[in-house]
Amino acid sequence: MTLASYGRFASIAALAAGLAATSPAWAQPAAATGDLVVDNADIVVTAQRREEKSVDVPITITTVGETALENAGVRQLVDLARVVPALRFDKAGVFTQPTIRGVGTAITTSGGGPNVATYVDGFFTPSAATTDFQLMKVQNIQVLKGPQGTLFGRNTTGGAILVTTAEPSETPGAQLKASYGNFNTVEVQGYGTAGLGQGLAFDVEGLYRRSDGFQTNIINGDKKVGGYERWSIRTGLKAELSENVSVLLRYIHSESDDPTALMHNAFVEKGVPFVQTFTPPSLYTTDPDKVAFTDRLYNRTKADIVQGTIKADLGFANLTSYTQYRDENVDNLQDLDATALNYFSINIVAKNRTFTQELLLSSKSGSRLQWTTGAYYFRNRDTWNTSAILGGGPLTYNGASSTVTESIAAFADATYEVTPQLFVTAGARYSHDKVKEAYFLRALTAGGYENANGTFVPYTTQPLYSQLNVPDLTNERVTPRVVVRYKPDERSSVYGSFSMGYKAGLLNVGGYSYKPVRPEKITAYELGYKYSDRRVSVDLSGFYYDYKDLQVSSFQAGTAKITNAASSEIYGLEGQVSYRMTSDFTLSGGAAWTHAKYKNFQQAPFYIYCGTTAGGPCGTSTINENLIDASGFQMQRSPKFTGNVAASYGLDLGGGRLNLSGNLYYTSGFFFGVAQQFRQKGYEQLSLRAEWVDPSEHFTVAVFGDNVTDRRYRAAVNYATTGIGSVWAQPATYGVQVGFKY
Repeated sequence: MTLASYGRFASIAALAAGLAATSPAWAQPAAATGDLVVDNADIVVTAQRREEKSVDVPITITTVGETALENAGVRQLVDLARVVPALRFDKAGVFTQPTIRGVGTAITTSGGGPNVATYVDGFFTPSAATTDFQLMKVQNIQVLKGPQGTLFGRNTTGGAILVTTAEPSETPGAQLKASYGNFNTVEVQGYGTAGLGQGLAFDVEGLYRRSDGFQTNIINGDKKVGGYERWSIRTGLKAELSENVSVLLRYIHSESDDPTALMHNAFVEKGVPFVQTFTPPSLYTTDPDKVAFTDRLYNRTKADIVQGTIKADLGFANLTSYTQYRDENVDNLQDLDATALNYFSINIVAKNRTFTQELLLSSKSGSRLQWTTGAYYFRNRDTWNTSAILGGGPLTYNGASSTVTESIAAFADATYEVTPQLFVTAGARYSHDKVKEAYFLRALTAGGYENANGTFVPYTTQPLYSQLNVPDLTNERVTPRVVVRYKPDERSSVYGSFSMGYKAGLLNVGGYSYKPVRPEKITAYELGYKYSDRRVSVDLSGFYYDYKDLQVSSFQAGTAKITNAASSEIYGLEGQVSYRMTSDFTLSGGAAWTHAKYKNFQQAPFYIYCGTTAGGPCGTSTINENLIDASGFQMQRSPKFTGNVAASYGLDLGGGRLNLSGNLYYTSGFFFGVAQQFRQKGYEQLSLRAEWVDPSEHFTVAVFGDNVTDRRYRAAVNYATTGIGSVWAQPATYGVQVGFKY
């Protein structure tokens, strides 16, 4: 981060602190409705698959309650980065990819999978196309940092995100919120719950959001080119079958027509737009508020989810069963050349069918030995069909790929109280992962494919299309965890931990290859300190990661070739502080410094523009992918510094209650590309909210603003040999919200 960037962040933080000292201001009181926080001493988390006070859990955790999420303008999961240091959400096209402490992925292919696992009410969300979901009646979100390979599984090398929502209640209740903002943005959310009889409760929730978007298409003057519409409905039925057994059934349906992630224009580097050299200036733009398309780009998703949770008190332990089935589909048309030429566009239709089953057995609280054990089964079939538009021609079938991914795991984790101050934790997870029934279907005119040894094999001339079945891939791995924790008193803890994680191997069927991609492996060491009393909570940690066999994508025209191309070293420091100054005024904040660099990356994909003002070893294309030595380079999507400051102040006004709050987020610069390419400078984002609650506490009215300093920055960069495109984040947005609660 440059000295000027430090100065800008310090100036804004100082201004915000000054406002907090002289007028009503920022983050939430600790006792806000919907949080897990009764006071700062009683934050309860489930990071070790059982309820415990956060100060007693030897993991770096950021816990954000319902009120803090609303104050910071967190409506979609990706907005969570505003209040969680060291967390990023990026996209490759329409596919959402979280990163924690530099550990993430840019892979988009059948069977790919994330490095940061997202769980909603205990259920894993596997599809990157639907990870950026709308938040519905959320009670809290916990972000676990560092590999969680023992308790949460194979693809948690970066960490895990745990979303907890409200359950049906026999006590009747209802809530309705409606808001309107600039760009003709409308959002309506309603929730209701009631009892249907003794021990039987039902709830239902609906959420609708639409907007015209903020960009204009310079080709036809369409000011709604980035317009979107999203809606979700969720219902649940909870039955208390006995004093010791309960069953919760849920059904969730969501649909969206949201091309926001596809609204890119030409990326500029050193004054040169990354477009084809024969593109007239009238057919592309670099203005954040403008795009240039002749096709009507779209991204349509649809998901149906059925879940069942059974909880039973067995006397000696608590048993929980999680069963789910997911049917998720995405259909999108993307322009890959960042111009209006129709040089290269691609249609991707991806279908995911997922079944998961987990059994979790946890000890009762109170004994010196606390333990958790369980078994997990995961099966996912995803199929991708692609078609292309070349040179303005018709949409033509290009190929397909598909895999079935299965995982079977067993795990156990236990903490023993050696003395009232000394605790030792040990655990391990055994995972057996298999990729099977894999194939790719490719037009033979495309040239050929890569065999298991990495050798290029040309296609024959007949038939026109050929399905090539890829051999199965099996991986087995044990991921252990060991922790020593010392507790000087009831309010503090000091711990040291060792843990391992891995991201399962995969088959590069999207890149038309037989060659398997090895699993990623990460070994992590962490030292931490936690303190919490009724007014102050402090979390400090330092970490070191040895990260090997990174799975890296290089993007060609319509394909993503994936290889094991790097090893990395990551280390850093994090801190979180919350100070409840009075019952009305709370300040909080967090910061993370992360040093993330490739140790050995000798063949990193690097994109060279062969335009009239820039040279390079080019072939016949305007943009060529070359391989360079990126050893020592900063890892992609890994800013050195991220942080946020938040505050909230409440006062009596007009017989009711006025709450003023805000959140300031800052990130230093980082690179979207793997070889220190496609840089985004550091930026800040400020959210403000003022809400008045009437004396009966049934009605509310609020005004809010997001990105109120109107910082323009790239939310994503899509890169391939056909073009490099910038996807810009929204400018300043603002609106008004009214609510009713019963």
